[in-house]
Amino acid sequence: MKHDPPWRWKVIIAFAAVYIIWGSTYLAIRVGVQHLPPALFAGVRFVIAGILLALYARHRGQNFPKQIHEWRTIAISAFFMLVAANGLVVWGEQWVPSNQAALIVATTALWLAGFGVLGPQGHRLGARTILGLAIGFFGAAMLLLPDRGFTLKHFWAQVGILAACPLWAAGSMYAKHCQLTTPPLMIAAMQSLVAGIILSAFGIADGETARWSWSVEAMAALLYLIVFGSCFAYAAYIWLLHEVSPAALGTYAYINPLVAVVLGWLVLDETLSAEQMTGTVVILIGVLIVSIARPKALAAPSQRT
Repeated sequence: MKHDPPWRWKVIIAFAAVYIIWGSTYLAIRVGVQHLPPALFAGVRFVIAGILLALYARHRGQNFPKQIHEWRTIAISAFFMLVAANGLVVWGEQWVPSNQAALIVATTALWLAGFGVLGPQGHRLGARTILGLAIGFFGAAMLLLPDRGFTLKHFWAQVGILAACPLWAAGSMYAKHCQLTTPPLMIAAMQSLVAGIILSAFGIADGETARWSWSVEAMAALLYLIVFGSCFAYAAYIWLLHEVSPAALGTYAYINPLVAVVLGWLVLDETLSAEQMTGTVVILIGVLIVSIARPKALAAPSQRT
């Protein structure tokens, strides 16, 4: 019987991994970019994670993609989700605290709902969903208010992280609507490899190798993101995708930021201004309204790999 106690414990453990590990990746990224150049940092992470995931997938008997159209889908989704979206988050966290970055990324759930109206399988947005979207984006605007004076570099970093959200959502919806025969775990492995190669090539071309550091902090952040962020948590997500409802799985969108805020405060002594705290509450209210109104609209692949 599927809903026996062992199965329930597996669900609890998998959800704990998705909630806590993905929420903690913002902290690891923030630590990493203080010691490593952003493009090469993200590129090396995805290359190594992709190799590890591919080896595990092959061990499980999963084959590599064989059709050109499947490689095209993997490459396009990898570019939007990992190169552009995740790359912007990594770049932005050079200036934006991890807690604020995570809260901005929470608006991805709103973009997923918005993009859910597109295509032949799209869903019309009801009044409650539109209200939730408006509330969420208003909260995001509040988060962009400077708490220690306005600086252009900090502002553009915030905008970059905000731009990552629709890019991730677009890549997610594209991957969701493409019918692939390649197993999901192998798809994730190939996406990571494609993105890692592109980001690493960009970092090398930009001269980032001269800024590479082998410090303990840098290697610890990189190792954590490879093993826990890109392998364990994503594997747990893939398993949950086939075991629980999309509405239940979509709760990561507003649990991850809460984890990131707590960890940023405990480890890096990060704080939020009163306006940003209010913006946090507003965003979470908007995401919750959208989740309740259109739970199926959030059934796209997650932002934290």
